[in-house]
Amino acid sequence: MKRFLLLISVLVFSPCIGFAIEKAGSIINGPLPLMMFAYIPPGEFLMGSPLSEEGRLDVEEQHHVRINKGFYMQTTEVTQGQWKAVMGNNPSEFKGCGDNCPVDNVSWEDANEFIIALNKMKKGIFRLPTEEEWEYACRAGSSEAVYGNKDDIAWYNNNSNKTTHPVMTKRPNDWNLYDMIGNVCEWCSDDYDYYPKENTTNRTASSLDHMRVVQRGGSWFCDTRICRAAHRGNFSPVFKFNDFGFRLVMDQANKTL
Repeated sequence: MKRFLLLISVLVFSPCIGFAIEKAGSIINGPLPLMMFAYIPPGEFLMGSPLSEEGRLDVEEQHHVRINKGFYMQTTEVTQGQWKAVMGNNPSEFKGCGDNCPVDNVSWEDANEFIIALNKMKKGIFRLPTEEEWEYACRAGSSEAVYGNKDDIAWYNNNSNKTTHPVMTKRPNDWNLYDMIGNVCEWCSDDYDYYPKENTTNRTASSLDHMRVVQRGGSWFCDTRICRAAHRGNFSPVFKFNDFGFRLVMDQANKTL
């Protein structure tokens, strides 16, 4: 009986797939081809970078963050094929890279238009990650600037040949997330601002005026100073470039997935 109760205690009901083990990095399917989501467990981490980290910016002040609710994050950046399936067009400059390459040349506003259209399909509730969620998921328990040898995990300026590349061609982090560093920069939901002075718990996305919004991860275009877990980019929400993309967080699964 004790063994049975212990088994039940580590199971969680997912409407997508029935009962599944709630384990860091466990995968469930999303609503579109090759769209998968990895479970990101609750926990705590030190957000930001130490003074000694190469490329560090003043806006990366270290502070403790608690994530007290697990969530599902897309294992890859949204691909060109997934964008076309929802929006019926392809804004990417690197169309020749193919449907399994990340969609590029999308603004923060474009990404949110995609999310609105995807949510209308009623196959789940999707959004951009908060900045805290993004860095926590990127690190996957690591306190280093990146979660592995950069050439093994990322397409960046030293190896990209000045283009995007198909997703899932580099090694993922320990929670089965690919290209958290490199390939395309990823929009977050937050307005860009200085970090809070105190430690935080599940801080929601700041909503000031959307004059500047947060972008993370670096890209095929960026060097090692930018391709770090702690680096904070910021741009106008209407600005787009051929290394701007995004990935999703799934807030609520649905039986129709």
